[in-house]
Amino acid sequence: MSTYDSLSRIQSDIDSGAIDCVGLVNYYLSNIHKYKHLNALTAVYERDALATAKKVQAKIDNGTAGRLAGMVFTIKDVYCHTGHALQCGSKILEGFESQFTATCVQRLLDEDAILIGRNNCDEFAMGSSNENSIFGPAINAAGENKVPGGSSGGSAVAVQSNMCLVSIGSDTGGSVRQPAAYCGIVGLKPNYGRISRHGLSAYASSFDSVGILARSVEDTAITLEIMAGPDEYDTTVSQTKVPVYSNHVSWEGKAKVVCFDNILKHEGLHEEVRSATEQTYKSLQEQGHSLDHLGFEYLDYVLPTYYILTTAEASTNLSRYDGVRFGYRSEKAHDLESMYKKTRSEGFGIEVKKRILLGTYVLSEGFYDAYFTKAQKVRRLIKEETHSIFENHDFIILPTAPTTAFELNSHNRDPLEMYLEDIFTVQASLAGLPAISLPNGTDKNGMPIGIQVIANTFEEEKLLSFSKYLVDQVLAK
Repeated sequence: MSTYDSLSRIQSDIDSGAIDCVGLVNYYLSNIHKYKHLNALTAVYERDALATAKKVQAKIDNGTAGRLAGMVFTIKDVYCHTGHALQCGSKILEGFESQFTATCVQRLLDEDAILIGRNNCDEFAMGSSNENSIFGPAINAAGENKVPGGSSGGSAVAVQSNMCLVSIGSDTGGSVRQPAAYCGIVGLKPNYGRISRHGLSAYASSFDSVGILARSVEDTAITLEIMAGPDEYDTTVSQTKVPVYSNHVSWEGKAKVVCFDNILKHEGLHEEVRSATEQTYKSLQEQGHSLDHLGFEYLDYVLPTYYILTTAEASTNLSRYDGVRFGYRSEKAHDLESMYKKTRSEGFGIEVKKRILLGTYVLSEGFYDAYFTKAQKVRRLIKEETHSIFENHDFIILPTAPTTAFELNSHNRDPLEMYLEDIFTVQASLAGLPAISLPNGTDKNGMPIGIQVIANTFEEEKLLSFSKYLVDQVLAK
């Protein structure tokens, strides 16, 4: 059986009788078994997926199937799913089982998508390499000594190696876009608040976004369309009407595009990534689109601002994991205080503890105004500066990450080196804007390169249309 790379093809083959839903699930299960060594999944729902496949096929046969019938998907280990484990890649949630299903997941299930498993990820979505997981690192299928990116690394590998058609990740500062770039697939972070976060384990609540990893822009569009929209369980979700994204994945006219010269000159940007990005700019100009070279004056402040704010929010959000109500509890405790200390010391990994400590520090008396309040002001400046660009332009286009996938364990000794992998993705996160990573060729070692497109507030429809055009007409070298 050849690779299934789109929902439309799958549904066409099901309609023609070339395959049924059970056979489709077995196809993905065989790939999951074949690529088990990549450690992309922490749980495989084989029995559930096959049972659901039978029900969906029956609906197809009698003409009552939902719009996503034939879509097999996975979810990052930060989403609730009733009756199934939720561990967030952490020891501290050992033995915990979800009592409800995340809104975004339920909406896919309601349209007859088939959930086949749960993906490995950095602990509590904190990381850029998927090496901070209690389950061990996920491995990039394009180079098995390479990381897949993070924190949604397992999700990216699952799509990359055909263990599923689509995976639902989460993006706080680039955790969908960066692994998509490293694995050569499509990764979308919608506008903040476009999709309900109900059932998504919180890392940094003012940044966290439900994200989509897929093999095509079209599948990304229909998945977003189904998941987006108001939710009574999430007061932060937008009430803005959700467009029919799947009907408008086409681009007409000429775009006004911005590139940042100081990003192209950034010392951390690898030459092959720079060259691929410049070639895309050149191709756009050759096709009649305008390209304005600007400098983003806050580039040096995006990472410090992001990490001050997200660690502060993380220290608050993760205070609920204390060994009292759910999850892991230390057996070495001898009183209440030692239970708290030992449970959190033993349950959290090094990176999570580091971020909790940093967040607690910047929120502490005497440092709150010096760090947290100042970072909020800088965030506002970054947001205003970014929005001002869209007054006269359609898109910002820049590399997704400064490098291609790096080797396992190569950045562990220098946390700043690891954090720098997010330098081009956090701008959209700080501004709350929709952004997508698209495949943009490979380096000399065959490792994927990603290019990122950022659009204005709630302009996912425009972003997806232009992304489809890019994939078909510009990036298809």
